[in-house]
Amino acid sequence: MNKTNKFGALSLAMAALASLTACSTFQSRPAAPEPAPAVVSSVTEAPPEITAKMAAARAQLSQMVALQDRLYRIAGPLLINNADLCRTQARNLLGFTAKNKYSYTGEFVDAAHAVLNYGDRLEVASVLPGSGAARAGLRKGDALIAANGKVLPVGANAETLAAGILGPLASSSQSLDLTVARGGSNQQIKVPVTRACAFKIDIGNSDNINAYSDGQRVLITRGMVNFAQSDEAIAYVLAKDIAHNVLGHAATTKQAYTVGSIIDNLVAVRPDLSMLIGTAGVKPMPQDLDSAADYLSLYMVARAGYSVEGAHAFWQRLATQYPATVLNGYTANHPSVAYRMQVIDKTVADIRSKQAAKRPLVP
Repeated sequence: MNKTNKFGALSLAMAALASLTACSTFQSRPAAPEPAPAVVSSVTEAPPEITAKMAAARAQLSQMVALQDRLYRIAGPLLINNADLCRTQARNLLGFTAKNKYSYTGEFVDAAHAVLNYGDRLEVASVLPGSGAARAGLRKGDALIAANGKVLPVGANAETLAAGILGPLASSSQSLDLTVARGGSNQQIKVPVTRACAFKIDIGNSDNINAYSDGQRVLITRGMVNFAQSDEAIAYVLAKDIAHNVLGHAATTKQAYTVGSIIDNLVAVRPDLSMLIGTAGVKPMPQDLDSAADYLSLYMVARAGYSVEGAHAFWQRLATQYPATVLNGYTANHPSVAYRMQVIDKTVADIRSKQAAKRPLVP
């Protein structure tokens, strides 16, 4: 599947979709939408019987949803607290993701129904911490009925169609009146828009220790999450690739298409891991660009409320355990370790000094 079709409906970098989601993992299956009533209850259809095949899909789906939710929670402060640093790449967001069973493919449609209790109607899958949606009290599981009186679609193409409704509404107003079904009744919730960096955050279905950015998206692999372990260390990795996007490095290095293809592949439920053999066509990041991203990312980390104290130790541990000789690993793509450590140390010292003097954390 090509890059245009896959996940185009979910990308935060597209203004029409930015209000609906900041993070999503799986592909929507296009089809004609079903008509949506203006008022419904939140009662869902009975889950299908769990077969052996569905049980395997259920376990995989549960793991990926849990990892995506964790990334979404960690990324929230990075995206919101650094909107001014993202400049033209910041957008008005509603600060939640919405899915239905058709957000998944193949046997995962039934697994989503059985495991997540998703049906035809879009439901709130996660809420961005610190967003207007979180402050307004929007909850995971709320079924989306209408926005500013406009009925929201249901069915297999609901995500794309809903984004086309929500995007323009969010970009043109300071809040949105959502009608949601919760606990058997409909409720009205006024959701303020949230200014945030408009980068889509994904979990990659592979165990290689790496992270990727293509100018619009950031992907961190399952292997990197497992290596990093702590939320703080994961924030270092996410911020580094957010910084690469802000600084336009994918375009500068002419690698947006190559890295974009890798991201397209790794967000699939069953990626083609043969694409990761060798270097996967990714060239090492030039020293000056990499250090510029380290500098900006540490400010982003500090402004998001995470500590920068462990940055040197984390990146050094990564480079030691997975050196540049490990192909398709992070250090192979970012080999200027010694120079990066110097920049990191100096930046951390600058941040400490500004924090001690209670000066603005402006890079």
